[in-house]
Amino acid sequence: MKKKRQAEILSIIKERTVENQEMLIKALAKRGYNVTQATVSRDINELRLEKSLNEDGVSCYVQVPDDKKYDTIFQQAILSVDYAMNIVCLKCRSGLANAACATFDIMNPDSVVGTIAGDDTVFILTRSEADAKGLCEKIKKML
Repeated sequence: MKKKRQAEILSIIKERTVENQEMLIKALAKRGYNVTQATVSRDINELRLEKSLNEDGVSCYVQVPDDKKYDTIFQQAILSVDYAMNIVCLKCRSGLANAACATFDIMNPDSVVGTIAGDDTVFILTRSEADAKGLCEKIKKML
């Protein structure tokens, strides 16, 4: 039941603009799903839906593609990027370096030998200085 309901939620937000949970509850009810606000709230969290402005400038729920989820984590966590020799240094908001590092590791770039994170800093070891420079530029574009 839960998977079917969540599939309906994804279908609904693709078909129309859903600005709030109340609109989503009503749309689900029309499709035979009588749910509470708490259930819809949990579904939104589990589906990792976000609010975004559509082409008309209206804030509505959207499903964010996986690659964009990574961009969001980087945009929120990383304050600056620089490199020295073959090491890239990411300065992060306090407490977010581990999340930024884990997200980066999922991306798995070929030129990376390894990563290590502290509280507010991530070090990325690359194979060469040229790799570090290229990676630094790529990360800056993501921000």
